[in-house]
Amino acid sequence: MPRIRLDGPADSLLSDYRGLTDTQLRRRTEPAGGLYIAEGSKVLRRAVAAGHTPRSFLLTEKWLPGLEDVLQHFPDVPAFIGDAAVLEGITGFHLHRGALAAMNRPVPARLDVVLKEARRVAVLEDIGDHTNLGAVFRSAAALGIDAVLLSPGCADPLYRRAIRVSMGGVFQVPWARLPEGPLDLGLLREFGFAIGALALTPDAVGIEEFAAERHARLALLLGTEGNGLSDVALASADTAVRIPMYGGVDSLNVAAAAAVAFWECRERTAG
Repeated sequence: MPRIRLDGPADSLLSDYRGLTDTQLRRRTEPAGGLYIAEGSKVLRRAVAAGHTPRSFLLTEKWLPGLEDVLQHFPDVPAFIGDAAVLEGITGFHLHRGALAAMNRPVPARLDVVLKEARRVAVLEDIGDHTNLGAVFRSAAALGIDAVLLSPGCADPLYRRAIRVSMGGVFQVPWARLPEGPLDLGLLREFGFAIGALALTPDAVGIEEFAAERHARLALLLGTEGNGLSDVALASADTAVRIPMYGGVDSLNVAAAAAVAFWECRERTAG
């Protein structure tokens, strides 16, 4: 297999890995370039297990033995190998996990296909923080959410930080983008979903009461930090739902709220 030893960061073949700390640059180039970056051996393995294909690997010598089987599975994919200082000069940050892969982006999922078999869905409106987005996906994977729908204003689930925080959950839970324009959840209704919006409105019902209704198909709407859900999103929901709070606290971080809601509204067997 092609293994290329690096003496310095100047090789033109390394363009996929340059400037990974520049968030705006990655937002502009990664989707358009058809790639994303998987960081760390565990995330890399989960990406491969999900059927994603690498275009190259970048790693330090000490991580070779642990990833030998993955490299052998892709014998025609180049593996660039260098010491930590060389890799840091290329990427702009220290690789604590010692391994990266530039992965080919999968074809975006169709909304109707994602919804067809789903029974529990999270709908995220304009969550722009990659850490929060990754944490929501990790909870979704762990707590029985079958699919995640993203408004056009949401961050990229395949951005390096979102993938890392999700621990590969973005590969495990199917997701799709909602159409551009005002939030339209008509397709969810066509598929028979009840829609609950996590919001601090006067008419919101407690989440335990809402979960007790045992909806066969349920979509949970979560909004961005600060402003929460838009008026359009709230109007699209069947019910506003709140998580009871103690100690004078009025709200949770969106990732924490998502975890509570996913657990409380998980699908339960009869009896």
